[in-house]
Amino acid sequence: MSIRDTAVMAAERAGELLRKNLGRAASLGRVEFKGAVDIVTRMDRRAEALIVSTIRKNFPDHGILTEESAERVTGSRYRWIVDPLDGTTNYAHGFPIFCVSIAFEEDGEVIFGAVYGPMLNELFVAEKGRGASMNGRRIRVSKTFVLDRSLLATGFPYDVRTSSDNNLGHFANFAVRAQAIRRAGSAALDLSYVACGRFDGFWEIRLKPWDVAAAALMVKEAGGTVTDFKGLAASISSGDILATNGAIHAGMIEVLNIGKGFSSGGGRTRRGKGHSYPSAR
Repeated sequence: MSIRDTAVMAAERAGELLRKNLGRAASLGRVEFKGAVDIVTRMDRRAEALIVSTIRKNFPDHGILTEESAERVTGSRYRWIVDPLDGTTNYAHGFPIFCVSIAFEEDGEVIFGAVYGPMLNELFVAEKGRGASMNGRRIRVSKTFVLDRSLLATGFPYDVRTSSDNNLGHFANFAVRAQAIRRAGSAALDLSYVACGRFDGFWEIRLKPWDVAAAALMVKEAGGTVTDFKGLAASISSGDILATNGAIHAGMIEVLNIGKGFSSGGGRTRRGKGHSYPSAR
């Protein structure tokens, strides 16, 4: 079985397991808290076990990095990066915004990604150099050129209550400069929605590799731009990530660096035409 087929099968099977059990309190088991608001449920682990078993069956020598378990290091050139349930808090409350994210890495570079949103039955797939699709149809980023007409998305770190580095300042700055902001609770879905043009831009701080590995590739293959907050190339381990349709990228960098004496080169954040920003691939 191919990398693509394995990833898609695992994502869809795990997504269906999650969909069928949404809203069933018994399926959650004992909800464990990794932090004040960071939780893990039985369904995270069941979905992860299903995905890992599918990968191991077809590629027993590959490494696997997942959110809920210790990394499986094999010395292979190949590694899978898995978030079995991106949006656990949503899921635990019966809020139907969550997804399964699976990426495949060769020699440290993500070359394939699959993100499956089971509640809308939407499968996003990207392959390096071959574009991105949703349910088999090619997708592209939006064509919005002005920040104040843009719909943005973001999220907040789990230590938002205790850390001053909590994204609230950025949120306030964008709230008065963008058309609107959404905070849905699933970074992989947010990024996939940038890829298909539903969102014009997304930023978030201190994300983990499994949050972004598959969906960041989605954005790039759909014609978008992915960098850190200074406009430099972002890896899956960068933590802070900015993903846009490209046209509003410079403007978003300006806002993210308000008060820091940094300029991206003159992106206009309000009226007038936006500015393209070089894609960081």
